Amino acid sequence: MSAPAALSEPFRCGCETIPAQAGLLSVDEALLRALALAETVAGIERLPLEKAHGRVLGETVRAATPLPLFDNSAMDGYAIRLADLAGEGPWRLPVAGRVAAGDTGQTPVQAGTIRLERRPEPGENIRRAGEDIVEGMELLPQGRRIDARAAALLAAAGCGEVAVRRRVRAAFFSTGSELRAPGTPLAPGQIWNANRYHLQGSLGLPWLETIDMGAVPDRPGRLRAALEQAASDADLVVTTGGVSVGDEDHMPAVLSAAGGEIHVMKVAMKPGKPLVVGRLGPALYLGLPGNPVSAFVSWHVIGARIAEALAGIREAGPRRSIVRAGFERSRHPGRCEFLPARLGEYDGHGTRSVEIVTSAVSHRVALLAQADGLLLIPSQADRIRRGDMLEFLPFSDG
Repeated sequence: MSAPAALSEPFRCGCETIPAQAGLLSVDEALLRALALAETVAGIERLPLEKAHGRVLGETVRAATPLPLFDNSAMDGYAIRLADLAGEGPWRLPVAGRVAAGDTGQTPVQAGTIRLERRPEPGENIRRAGEDIVEGMELLPQGRRIDARAAALLAAAGCGEVAVRRRVRAAFFSTGSELRAPGTPLAPGQIWNANRYHLQGSLGLPWLETIDMGAVPDRPGRLRAALEQAASDADLVVTTGGVSVGDEDHMPAVLSAAGGEIHVMKVAMKPGKPLVVGRLGPALYLGLPGNPVSAFVSWHVIGARIAEALAGIREAGPRRSIVRAGFERSRHPGRCEFLPARLGEYDGHGTRSVEIVTSAVSHRVALLAQADGLLLIPSQADRIRRGDMLEFLPFSDG
């Protein structure tokens, strides 16, 4: 296994200033500890390019040939021998033949002439061999995802086969005796399991292989058996629920009883404070909160980064932008907040405004679906004023 992808720029949320006795880790410290555990999976396979979309390159790709391979015309037109343009123009020249793309020689055509009003410059409208790509140059680095742009480059350079990392195996299950499948009747106290379907969507990526273990009731023996089975089959085990401080929150104790180690527990973020990161055997364990929005936010901010590091993705990290607050809000400082928010219009400086969809988010899954991304509110802020500049993490990233 190789080293994990490096943590990109910090969130600058201010939660690293929280006193140690509070028992909370900053978001950045939690990420650093998690990524230190996330060793890139071993194993390379070679695939035809048409089957490699979305996979992660296992080797640096270098150009085997220059591109273009030969000098060629940059547009439709006429090839002119400048020595034929004697004296002052305009000039008339006979058409000697026709060459279409892919032809190896001239195709005779009926005689005709062209008229030139000006003398062309030498080499005008000619693409020179090697102008785009030089033989031996790096095309794409190891760890790059093969998206549409990367696939086009590989194809243009003649790469019909690529070396990619094996898929990360991710097993997941929801904990909770109250959980039922959507579409089934509910008895008093029961709820439909939203987290299972959130994880199905979030983990449904070309570079991930998923093992869906459904829901497991809040019984320590059942939970331990499910956890041990998942850890024996997967590189990453993700659970939802059971990581807080209630009587039925068994997962930290279950992980320890199974011989696992806990490296992160309780993070200075809102929502998502009850978060566990650890290891059980060779598998990395991520315990997300049970509230659907808390689980989603924790996955988007921390879980997705762990999965990317395991896959060896080198451009890991959520894409962020700077936005301008379109609202006023007072708050209690202490934890950084990741609030579902909607993007607004651009101002005269090219910065978009943003509006939060709710301030109480841990259970508001309907409002989460209306948001464009997460707005980061720094932990030390006691008030957000209209026009303040803030960080924004779009959902479309990752």
